[in-house]
Amino acid sequence: MYTTIIKISILLFVLLLAINITKRLTKSYIIRNSIEPHRRKLILNLFYLLYILSSFLALLLILGIDFKQFGVVASSILAVVGVGFFAQWSMLSNLTASVILFFYHPMRIGDTIRILDKDFDLTGEVKNITGFYVLLYLSETKKYVTVPNIIILYKGIELKDKV
Repeated sequence: MYTTIIKISILLFVLLLAINITKRLTKSYIIRNSIEPHRRKLILNLFYLLYILSSFLALLLILGIDFKQFGVVASSILAVVGVGFFAQWSMLSNLTASVILFFYHPMRIGDTIRILDKDFDLTGEVKNITGFYVLLYLSETKKYVTVPNIIILYKGIELKDKV
């Protein structure tokens, strides 16, 4: 009984430590690379989800749940979730593209970009970068356009001068 409580306490300590370290590293990365602070929240939420799922699995191990029984339930849940993700693959790919844009892309809010696409010539100022899309202001037509993150990643962009 007491060993279970100690193990759960250690798990909570490690979880809180991981969250604290992630916050500090993300904040220093944002400051070092001049990234907008509101984008930090998206990245932190993705890390938190990963930590909570890992902690839940560790908690099941601590409590002695038989993984043969758990495996049947987990595989059923993953099958349903897999079908859901396949149906919404573009949403998942946009979230993944958002993380890649956050860490590795030089585009920032306020930059003027041109999306390199043979069918559409979009040139505009980046007004916002969210988990699913980039909001562009097209000065020629004075309209706002949302472009999915995956398009920015796949098509590529040309960075113009800052506005």
